[in-house]
Amino acid sequence: MSVLLEFSMFPTDKGESVSAYVSQVIKMIRDSGASYQLTPMGTIIESETLEEAMAIVQKAYAVLDEAGCDRVYSSLKLDIRKGKENRLKGKLDSVREKIGEVST
Repeated sequence: MSVLLEFSMFPTDKGESVSAYVSQVIKMIRDSGASYQLTPMGTIIESETLEEAMAIVQKAYAVLDEAGCDRVYSSLKLDIRKGKENRLKGKLDSVREKIGEVST
């Protein structure tokens, strides 16, 4: 199974620029060993199970909680597909096969 999770999570009580907090979440994701892709509006991760994906969400919240954030906003989208893997890369490769190189 492949679970693609696109999510954003950030504090709403720490001012206009929150990159210092978001960076801590991204570091946790990077250090977790999960396959991920950072985008300007969120992060996409791929895991083998829904439980693994949701554990990353829980850890992301814990990072912000430990950083003293009292209010956190999060948005999540999931694409769960049985019998597939490596879709984080595979979906982009499929588009490239059809139209050539794209910006990522």
